[in-house]
Amino acid sequence: MNAILYFAPLFVRLRRPMLLTLLLSLVTLAAGIALLGLSGWFLTAAALSMAGAAFNLFVPSAGVRGLSFIRILSRYGEKLSGHDATLKLLSNLRHWLFGRLFRLVPLDRRLGRADLISRLLADVEALDTMFLVALGPMSTAALAGVAMTAILVFLLPSAALAYAVAFVVATLVVPTGLIMLSQSSSDQVSAATSALRQSVLDGLDGHQDLVLFGAKGEVQASMASRATALSKAKRKLGLLGAIATGLVQTCAGASLLAVLLAGLAALSQRQIDGPVLVGVLLAVIASFEATAMLVRSATRLAGAAAAAGRLQALAETLPPIAEASNPKPLPAGGSVAFTDVRYSYDASRHVLDGLTFTVASGECVAITGPSGAGKSTIAQLLLRLADPQSGAISINGRDLRQVASSQLHQHVALMQQDAPVFLDTIGANLSVGRADADAPSMLDVLAAVGLKDFVSVLPDGLDTIVGEAGRTLSAGQARRLCLARTLLSGAEIVVLDEPTSGLDGESEARFLADLPILANGRTMIVITHAEVPPQFHRVLCLRSGRVA
Repeated sequence: MNAILYFAPLFVRLRRPMLLTLLLSLVTLAAGIALLGLSGWFLTAAALSMAGAAFNLFVPSAGVRGLSFIRILSRYGEKLSGHDATLKLLSNLRHWLFGRLFRLVPLDRRLGRADLISRLLADVEALDTMFLVALGPMSTAALAGVAMTAILVFLLPSAALAYAVAFVVATLVVPTGLIMLSQSSSDQVSAATSALRQSVLDGLDGHQDLVLFGAKGEVQASMASRATALSKAKRKLGLLGAIATGLVQTCAGASLLAVLLAGLAALSQRQIDGPVLVGVLLAVIASFEATAMLVRSATRLAGAAAAAGRLQALAETLPPIAEASNPKPLPAGGSVAFTDVRYSYDASRHVLDGLTFTVASGECVAITGPSGAGKSTIAQLLLRLADPQSGAISINGRDLRQVASSQLHQHVALMQQDAPVFLDTIGANLSVGRADADAPSMLDVLAAVGLKDFVSVLPDGLDTIVGEAGRTLSAGQARRLCLARTLLSGAEIVVLDEPTSGLDGESEARFLADLPILANGRTMIVITHAEVPPQFHRVLCLRSGRVA
């Protein structure tokens, strides 16, 4: 539960709408208790009155109508204010989470895809609804119990202690026990959900291969096993919730019975009259309405605590690099130097082992080599998404560890082999490279990569929406659009990691042949498996983490 306190500052920012929601919720509950109590007193008093003409029907009936309207209005205001606060909290949580995720790029080596999705969706949702379905109802129930106990102390003192004990057990002891017992099951549900989600994602991605190789059965069995584990964990949570619900209802019944017995004794001694006793009994029943959501609230609070723990662990994860305490400016130019660079993802083998090479400003250089030779690692290190274990990487003579990452990313642009085309307009996709780019600049860079004629004939031009992952474009058009976005950035050094991935041989050759021209004086480093055309200035071949 301590992990929830870690997020207290996010909740404190919304204290006003949350307090308003709590107040309206309390008004709603108080109006419901008063309505049921007044109705019971009114009907009983009217039935027992022998002089109907002398009994004032108008004031109680007006009170019943007034309380009904108050309950309706306060319930509406509670929902409006509560959901508004929840949506604002959701926005704050996502802003907070994304800010910490960006520090951990690249994420694929730190978080699995399913784990990342769980943290972005399930964990954030568990926290953003915590006030609405957990903290709010628990607070309202506690306040209602205190108020009802005070009323009983005034009207029926002999029943106040029994009611207070039953209400404390129902609103504090049972939910606390449920939270403690549900913590382990909530963790199991989260882990099982993540594992099942990973199986589904893998099955969707590899569906064609699974069908072709006849491996559907094994994957389906794995999914079924993980689904069974999830179902088992959820059944355990459901059983705990059912037991807790039974205990809460038992407390409500015991409380009602204790008030009834005390009330009958007081009635026989003429310490209380019949209509008041009926009103008190119905008010007691109404007060336990607040406990109806407590079991669900406790379960959700246990889940929120587990989610908060995972998000806290994410927030406290150290970034892969340490920013310079006193960053130095990056000199103008595009020269690159790797000097005796060693890097490994694990201690067993160096991906780069004493790598040394230089690229002069304005050169267009290709880096080739077999898979696993460390080509893509060069791109990661040059963008300083990681630091080498030894050696130095410099741009224009400045060690990258002395430069602020923000300035480095303005100076070096990277197009990865899986660079995405976003589900948006062509113009919006290009503006990712430079947010202030105007239409003429976009058309110029599209002309440079050979897409201007294609875009010009589209009915909406730059405002044409491309499909999800660029499915309305051919593979070549999608790659050239990503290249245009990279070139639009204006970076002095452009790194292209497998830019022809997914292209046929003819398209690949044309694409690579255009790159030295598109560099236009900028330094360009192209990492590729393909045959390099003669237009490139040099070709560096990697073998075993070194330039051969």
